[in-house]
Amino acid sequence: MPSPAPRTALILGGARSGKSRFAEDIVARTGLPATYLATAEIRDAEMQARISAHRDRRGLDWTTVEEPLDLTGRLATLADPGRVILVDCLTLWLSNLMEAERDVAAEGDALARMLAEARGPVVLVSNEVGSGIVPMNALARRFADEQGRLNQKIAAAVQTVFLVAAGLPLRLKPNPNPEFVL
Repeated sequence: MPSPAPRTALILGGARSGKSRFAEDIVARTGLPATYLATAEIRDAEMQARISAHRDRRGLDWTTVEEPLDLTGRLATLADPGRVILVDCLTLWLSNLMEAERDVAAEGDALARMLAEARGPVVLVSNEVGSGIVPMNALARRFADEQGRLNQKIAAAVQTVFLVAAGLPLRLKPNPNPEFVL
């Protein structure tokens, strides 16, 4: 039996944490037609293999839309109460924005505003990159900082947030332990 999707959700996790699979499961449980909004660009054989594995896992029931830069605009046109959209992932979108020398703070603000007005359910996937060591070069440090700010901004804008580690989801929002609120 279909279960309702949160109107908006953010799924965070590290590399190979199971975050995409968990997000796909949330989408599948809704029973709604699913659109996979991909931000990745195929630039080498390894990325091609990753994308192919994701497509194979999802199967043929999903519609795939590729959008490396204008995520907010594409979401605004695709969002509909009769379908659920999975954005995978905000980390690659951020990388694309930085490479294109776009204003990442403004783009993140626009996405957060759009999510508040989305006409249908949207599930977003993003990497939690700030749990490791501080990168040694300035560009990598800037990326980690921007990713942390983007994740915070989107987490504040959505209804539900999960952190996935070792394939296990932990709900962060709404607060699973309200008695511990300071």
